[in-house]
Amino acid sequence: MTAGPYDAAMGLALEEAALAVAHDDVPVGAVVLGPDGDVVGRGHNDREGRGDPTAHAEVLALRMAAQALGEWRLAGCTLVVTLEPCPMCAGAAVLARVERVVFGADDPKAGAAGSLLDLLRDRRLNWRPEVVRGVRAQECAAVLLEFFEGHRRLR
Repeated sequence: MTAGPYDAAMGLALEEAALAVAHDDVPVGAVVLGPDGDVVGRGHNDREGRGDPTAHAEVLALRMAAQALGEWRLAGCTLVVTLEPCPMCAGAAVLARVERVVFGADDPKAGAAGSLLDLLRDRRLNWRPEVVRGVRAQECAAVLLEFFEGHRRLR
């Protein structure tokens, strides 16, 4: 199997996901690649640590990227995330005008990039990023399954 163009970036997103576990949060990680391919934003779920329901990996990574680039329009940027974005995060990607959203595992319960909803490609919106799904999907899903299995054993 050959490595795809987003495999390395997904590896960085998986590293971010591992950081979420330190705050007992769902292990989702994200990175934003600038137009030149360099990482300009990083984030991991930190709702529990911050007490903030909007502290999803994607939102935090997009905020960091906007600050780094000095612009809320993230033209030419790519959001790479371990789990299919929820409606809030898909909306944030649309509003930030990212060029593409790349994700690993599908989220049939809350995914807004084709699983439950398809907000990212809704023709009624003024911006539709390219969507690349399934990058290192099994690895991304395994991290989530391991986390939730551990939580079920604790209850």
